[in-house]
Amino acid sequence: MARVRAILGAVVRAVRRDLGTVGSFSGNNLFVVSVVLLFLKDPGAFAALNAFIGVMLFIPLSADPLRVLPRDRLAVWPLRAAERRLLRILTPWLSPVTWLVAALAVWRRVTLGVCALAAALFAIGFLLPALPAARSGVWRHIPAFPGRLNHLLRKNLREMLSTLDFWCSAVLSAFCLGFRAAGLLPTEAFLPMTVVVLLALSTYAQTLFGLDGDAGMTRYRLLPVPGWQIVAAKDVPFLLLALLVSLPLAPAAGAGGALAALAMGHYASVTHHGGQVRWRFSSGLSFGSSIVQVVIMAGAAAAVEAIPLLLAVCAGAYALSTWWFGRVLEEQPV
Repeated sequence: MARVRAILGAVVRAVRRDLGTVGSFSGNNLFVVSVVLLFLKDPGAFAALNAFIGVMLFIPLSADPLRVLPRDRLAVWPLRAAERRLLRILTPWLSPVTWLVAALAVWRRVTLGVCALAAALFAIGFLLPALPAARSGVWRHIPAFPGRLNHLLRKNLREMLSTLDFWCSAVLSAFCLGFRAAGLLPTEAFLPMTVVVLLALSTYAQTLFGLDGDAGMTRYRLLPVPGWQIVAAKDVPFLLLALLVSLPLAPAAGAGGALAALAMGHYASVTHHGGQVRWRFSSGLSFGSSIVQVVIMAGAAAAVEAIPLLLAVCAGAYALSTWWFGRVLEEQPV
C-alpha cells in the first residue's frame, strides 16, 4: 500500500496544480464582455456566457487524473495487478468533477436531463484522451504549408487547436450553421453572431506566444528569420481558423474583425508573453485592453459588412502592426 499511497499523493499534487489554471477564464474576452453586460443590467446574458464557459471547462477538467503519470513510466513500476486495479478505482475520485457528477446524480432536485448532460460531458472528457488517435497525436497529421515557415505554421496551428478559445468558437459556429441550415437564423443575426464567434477566439490574439514560454522566445530570437515573419507565422493559423468559424455567417466581416483583433493584440503578445496552459482559456493582458480589442474588432467587422472595401484598410492596419511589432520582437534581448 505504500507504493499506492505514494502514487496517489503525486496525482493529488498534479490535480491541485491543474485546478490552479482554471481561473485563466477570468481574463478571457468572453468573461470580460459578460461582466460588462452585467453592469449594463443584462444578467441573463451574463449567466448564459458564464454557463457556456463552465460547460467548456467541464470537459477538460473531467480528464482521467491518472493520465498525469507517463504511461511508459507507470508500466515499468513494480506494482502488483491488485495495486494497479486499486489505482484505477481510486484515481477518478481524486478529481472534484467526479464528486460533482456523483452529487448531481443523487440530488433529487436535479432533473434527469441535467444529470445526463453532466454524465455525457464527463464521459467525453474522461474517455476521449484515451482513444488511440488522441494518444498518437491527431494534430501531427496537419498538412504542410508552402514555404520555409512550414514547421512554424504547423506548430502554431497545433498550439491554437489545443486551446478552449478555438473550441468555444467552433461550437458556437456549429450551432449557427445548424440553425442556418434549418432556416431558423435570420439574416440580421449573421453579423452579431459573427462578432460573438470571433469574441470567443479573440483573446488568443493577445497571447500568441503564451504557449511557447521563455525558452521558446529565446529560440525565436535565435532563428535566422525576420521578426515580422515570426509574428506572421503566429497570425496565419489565427486567420485561417477565424475564417473557418465565420464561414457559416459573414466571412468578410469575420476576416475584418480577425485582422483588427490581431492588430490590437500584437502589443500584448510581443511585450507580455505570459505563460498560458493548454486546454484552458487564454487570458488577456488586462480588462481595459480586452475591452478596447473587442470594441475595435466589432467595429471593424461591422464596417466591412457595410462597406466590403474597408477590408483593405483592416489588412493595411494589420500589416503595419505586424511589421512594427516584428521590429519590437527583434529588439528584445535573447
